[in-house]
Amino acid sequence: MISKDNVIGEGERFLPVYEPDISGNEKKYVNDCLDTHWISSIGPYTEKFEQAFSDFVGVPGAVSVANGTVALHLAIHCLNIGPGDEVIVPTFTYIASVNTIAQTGATPVFVDCLASDWLVDPQDVRAKITPRTKAILAVHLYGAVCDMLTLRSIADEHGIALIEDCAEALGSTLNGTHVGGFGDVGTFSFFGNKTITTGEGGMVVAQDAALSARMRKVKGQGQSATKRYWHDEIGFNYRMTNICAAIGLAQMERVEKILARKREIALLYREALSDSPVSFQDPLPGVVGSDWLVSLLLPDGVERERVMTEMRALKVDTRPVFYCAHHMPMYSSPASFPQAERIAGRGISLPSFPGLSDGDVRRVAQTLRAAGGF
Repeated sequence: MISKDNVIGEGERFLPVYEPDISGNEKKYVNDCLDTHWISSIGPYTEKFEQAFSDFVGVPGAVSVANGTVALHLAIHCLNIGPGDEVIVPTFTYIASVNTIAQTGATPVFVDCLASDWLVDPQDVRAKITPRTKAILAVHLYGAVCDMLTLRSIADEHGIALIEDCAEALGSTLNGTHVGGFGDVGTFSFFGNKTITTGEGGMVVAQDAALSARMRKVKGQGQSATKRYWHDEIGFNYRMTNICAAIGLAQMERVEKILARKREIALLYREALSDSPVSFQDPLPGVVGSDWLVSLLLPDGVERERVMTEMRALKVDTRPVFYCAHHMPMYSSPASFPQAERIAGRGISLPSFPGLSDGDVRRVAQTLRAAGGF
């Protein structure tokens, strides 16, 4: 066991893994929604937020939705993927990436990840393509960026769609192109722990104007854009409220500042733990990551649950990285994905919110060292 006195003093605050920065115009814009009675999915902030987001990521046709999960489902549905189709997806991912494939009736086909950046292995993708494959779903985890040039080449070679799950990667670029700009469609999340938040919310972007228009129509119950209450295809109620969009617009006004601080925090962690046996994600050359959650691998032989329990006792919260989807009961498979299983079994995420001070980061690193015995 570790001694509290050796790590933190009396009165130290509890450090959660994440808390949003809502110190800008969020309250002002929300109050404007309340004062003008524009509180539902129609209102001026929705369009303003969509335009600000589109301008930032450099992809036209941003469509706001209720959350990041429905963003994925809307994208897959509007690419006409369904029963009998296969979608290739990494097994090491948040479960929404897999569930939304299954919800369309399609079959998720799992692939391994790379040991370096923990992201989808393009060679395993190539090996898993069959005549039933309709799409590759590339997931940008923890702010790193997949090898999108290779994945785009594979998708074009086989005539299949490329979907980007950018839920954790707002602000991440590869060779100057923002995530969401490589695939046929990109999806984003604005949950409370994301780089910018709307409380709950999401966005889909697409280069193709027709696809973007269809997603906008389908998210609103499939209603005609020109004839009210005329619905000529199956749709969903996936709309974002004007209140959420108001929060999102205020967040976008400070997104560069938020990203800059998160990158500083990630660098501080790497420096503070540089002589320890932990290992971090190693992004591809050309990647500028958003450092959404600073995550690392504990060394072999260090029990993750014990480390997390002892750190929490010292007022520092952590999270395990995601479990492999092929280990979940509904997707259980005897197949082996060695890199994904290794990362899923050893990974841990540290407090990563922009409100952390330099001293907070050093305290987290010190607590991790003490709990891990290194």
